[in-house]
Amino acid sequence: MPTSGKTQDAPTFESALTELEKIVASMEAGQMPLEQSLAAYKRGAELLKFCQTALQDAQQQVRILEENVLKNFGATEQ
Repeated sequence: MPTSGKTQDAPTFESALTELEKIVASMEAGQMPLEQSLAAYKRGAELLKFCQTALQDAQQQVRILEENVLKNFGATEQ
């Protein structure tokens, strides 16, 4: 059962992005009371940070993979 707690603490990029989109749509509708809007803004900021970090990590992994592939191609061509 502890695993399900970890899943909630660390959402996937896709689930975080979906939740963020829902929050933005709700806030744009302008139907939320002030306190709920502030809570939604706070959650949205957390999700945004999570998504940005996930994208940066993915970009770094791609850079590393590209460097290894480029090095391997360069080594074979010589």
